[in-house]
Amino acid sequence: MTVTDGAAPGIRLLAGRYQIGELLGRGGMADVHLGLDARLNRKVAVKLLKPSLANDPAFRTRFRQEAQAAARMAHPTIVRVFDAGEETVREPSGVEVQVPFIVMEHVDGKLLKDLVAQGPLEATEAVRIVDGILTALEYSHRAGVVHRDIKPGNVMITSSGQVKVMDFGIARAISDSSATIAQTSAILGTAHYFSPEQARGEGVDARTDLYSTGVVLYELLTGKPPFHGDTAVAVAYQHISETPVPPSALNPAISPALNAVVMHALAKDRGDRFQTAAEFRADLDIAMTGKVPDRSPVADDFNAALFGVNPNSTAASEATLRRLADDTDRTPRSQNRPPVAWIWGGVSVMAVIIIATLFWVFSLAPQQLVGANAAVAVPDVVGQSYKVGGQKLLDEKLKVARLDQPSDTVPAGQILATDPTAGTLVSPGLEVQVTVSSGPQQISLPGLIYKSEADAIAAIKAAGLVYGSTTQDFSATVPAGQVIGALVPGSQTANGGTVQVVKGGTVNLSVSNGMVQVPDVRGQDVAAARDLLAGGTMGLTVKLHPDSSCTGQKVTAQSVVGNAPQKSAITLTYCAG
Repeated sequence: MTVTDGAAPGIRLLAGRYQIGELLGRGGMADVHLGLDARLNRKVAVKLLKPSLANDPAFRTRFRQEAQAAARMAHPTIVRVFDAGEETVREPSGVEVQVPFIVMEHVDGKLLKDLVAQGPLEATEAVRIVDGILTALEYSHRAGVVHRDIKPGNVMITSSGQVKVMDFGIARAISDSSATIAQTSAILGTAHYFSPEQARGEGVDARTDLYSTGVVLYELLTGKPPFHGDTAVAVAYQHISETPVPPSALNPAISPALNAVVMHALAKDRGDRFQTAAEFRADLDIAMTGKVPDRSPVADDFNAALFGVNPNSTAASEATLRRLADDTDRTPRSQNRPPVAWIWGGVSVMAVIIIATLFWVFSLAPQQLVGANAAVAVPDVVGQSYKVGGQKLLDEKLKVARLDQPSDTVPAGQILATDPTAGTLVSPGLEVQVTVSSGPQQISLPGLIYKSEADAIAAIKAAGLVYGSTTQDFSATVPAGQVIGALVPGSQTANGGTVQVVKGGTVNLSVSNGMVQVPDVRGQDVAAARDLLAGGTMGLTVKLHPDSSCTGQKVTAQSVVGNAPQKSAITLTYCAG
């Protein structure tokens, strides 16, 4: 094996099998090269980790274990790991160093971090990409593998748009070594995607990956992560103690439903955020329909393997429950059992007592159960205006939290629902979430001025709006056949920039006919007439013809009155005697 000198050793042949080619990328912990597996004659990507990492025995042991676990995962959304190990190389100075390496599937595409560097993504595209990340995490979490370093730099987007997540296990190998938080953030790239538990140096689980995925979704929607600082420690502290600015405050195009999903994913307490990747994906799907997801607990699944066995879960087998109860170590009873008649007698007495107690409880009024002054029934305010319904809730000594949600059927300002629902008995002072209609969903109509009529119609339809009709109009500046403005019936006129239009609304176009309307300026002062015709609203070329037979500087004749092509020449005759 040969080595070339440079900023880092450039290995040309690795493990006697992999030919090392051009450099594809460089990061804080590794360089990625295009490679060729000479044995199987296929392209691969070879990640050469920094030799300094191999100096830690804990890292080397953990690295081999995690590479083996990652190699067992085969899924379309995960970059396959084919091989991993360490290679001893000799530097030009004569010193031998260990170079950890990973041989991965070669992906034809670009990193997500390069894509988001160009600015925020559309909500539909951002959700599609995050859906792919969550699909990969759902698979890896079921396999018992937690990524620990979800960030745009570890996500590839293929040329066909497929999402692929890479570097499973490397983060664990690093975090289980002797590195500090500052060193770990330098190796892994950034602390912007740390979860609060990672920042505190605590143990991590699947919910750590979901927090980092929430940070990635935040960045895709707004163009930047939720927290910033001069040092990794400063950013990590914000993850622990500060509430992020809602993404809709940075990008008003983000819907309230999607905004709620992002903020749920970024909960500080891992018990308050999404518990599984499947739950995260389901809420994203609901949010893209415009509805705020109902965050009710999901059914038990593989959480038992990641967070500990739940004795009430169907995942806890009879043998597991017996082991938890320590039944297998108990000494067998030597005392005789009581007579069967005694057992059935005791059961009968208990049944009578239970039935009598239940009858007494259900005969009481709800206020008697909790005390006349200890419960409040949530009033029915659905269908009322927020001003009226909100005041009713306040009158019942309840707190009100407003949540706006688009509705195509309910007028703006009218209450859609309450949580808890009407009639529910609650404690005074409880906060009631009131969902209020914000009216039909609004869509941003892009600026259409100077577009051709065909391009403008295509842009209207692409925005989910309806093209109505086109009218010809006069313009001194917009060339013939190009759009002067977009007309929204009953709303505003969009002569430039963007406007909000009701979803499914009709947009009419005003297109330049390449003509201007020349007014009659005879009898006016020649200077004022010239300024009028040559100004920005007319844009004509004015020629003056003096008439010495009269005085007064008034226009006596003009060559054109009425319609004329843009930038036409017009002659004004005026008294100059």
